[in-house]
Amino acid sequence: MTPRDGIRPGDHGQGGHDGPDGPGSPAPSRRRRWRVGVAQPLGIGVVTLWLSVIVLLPLAALTVASFGEGLSGFWDAVTAPSAIAALWVTVLVSAIVALVNAVLGTLVAWVLVRDEFPGKRIVNALIDLPFALPTIVASIVLLSLYGPNSPIGVQLNATRWGLVVALLFVTLPFVVRSVQPVLIEADREVEEAASSLGASNWTTFRRIVLPTLAPAIFGGTGLAFARAIGEYGSVVLIGGDIPRETQVASQYIQQQIEIDRPLNAAAVSVALLAIAFLTLLLLRVLSSRTQRREERDV
Repeated sequence: MTPRDGIRPGDHGQGGHDGPDGPGSPAPSRRRRWRVGVAQPLGIGVVTLWLSVIVLLPLAALTVASFGEGLSGFWDAVTAPSAIAALWVTVLVSAIVALVNAVLGTLVAWVLVRDEFPGKRIVNALIDLPFALPTIVASIVLLSLYGPNSPIGVQLNATRWGLVVALLFVTLPFVVRSVQPVLIEADREVEEAASSLGASNWTTFRRIVLPTLAPAIFGGTGLAFARAIGEYGSVVLIGGDIPRETQVASQYIQQQIEIDRPLNAAAVSVALLAIAFLTLLLLRVLSSRTQRREERDV
């Protein structure tokens, strides 16, 4: 059939191309571009609004409250001997917990991914228990196990080791769940090739596996540290709340609120937020550099 009256096949007068909705409807590519053009700013706006209401506005209000008496008032509140002692205990214990998690969390993830044993599904489910269990319940359980009437004869309450055990419990999943997906997706043929060339298990892990896992380990460790420095429920009973010994920053903040010193509480809260943010930022930078170096080597 030949075109008549200058109309080509597929043309329908002035309506242009037929779309899926009938003659004269926009082409699919145009409709798709229109939808993307509208949906993208709408999605960004919703996300920005949500983050502002949930995160940015509360943090801004807290920061303004902490500077209620000016910079000098903020500095005096943060550098008070009791505040410094609470921050030091918090950072020290959290750093220990993060390092332990980095090692043992990676080991647990390795066993869950690479090994098969009876009860593996139960163990895998138990990893997420700290996410679901109220932290005050964890403190009660740990106090009954490591308190003055410990059934196993180990008394850790009102000691820094008690704080470490409590924080290890609540931060257990972070490194494990960060490393597991990377291990699952790892190319095991490279490891087998290294072993066939005579590399020991430790050399294979150090030169091949560890660089792949490093970004996930850094990320999980940072999350564990950030969770530990702000934890309250799991340490409130077993810690003992002894000033300059086992009193963590969250307990110090509560104490300042109870004695009607909200400025001091807000100032220490901002200090904790700054420590957590800088830690996560540093670990994110290290993780990105490690990942780029690995991609460059590949």
